[in-house]
Amino acid sequence: MKNVMVCVTQQRTCERLIKYGHGFLGGDEGELFIIHVAHYQFKFLGNHQEGEALEYLYEKALEYGANLTVVRSNHVLDTLVDLVDKNSISHVILGESGEMKAEDNLVDSFREAIREKAELIVVPA
Repeated sequence: MKNVMVCVTQQRTCERLIKYGHGFLGGDEGELFIIHVAHYQFKFLGNHQEGEALEYLYEKALEYGANLTVVRSNHVLDTLVDLVDKNSISHVILGESGEMKAEDNLVDSFREAIREKAELIVVPA
């Protein structure tokens, strides 16, 4: 059984990742989880219109038959690892950022933290 977790950040650009995760799950038995973890110091979902952003993610979750989790945390990496454990995730989908070098340490740390639990897949931009 595959449980796929798609980590999203920006509201409108995330559909490609959700679509990728849905396709990756395919017809296999399992669940699709859309996850957004926002640090307290940043605007929620990177958008001043938080209600619209949440509504958009909710609509995409319904469209793709996914579970949606939106969390605020000062410890984003720890929260993501906890969600991998809590939801018995087998595969994590992340999108490559234009600033990937700045994020390499986070991605590498996340990959290492879940290495025996789940496979991390970075989707090119």
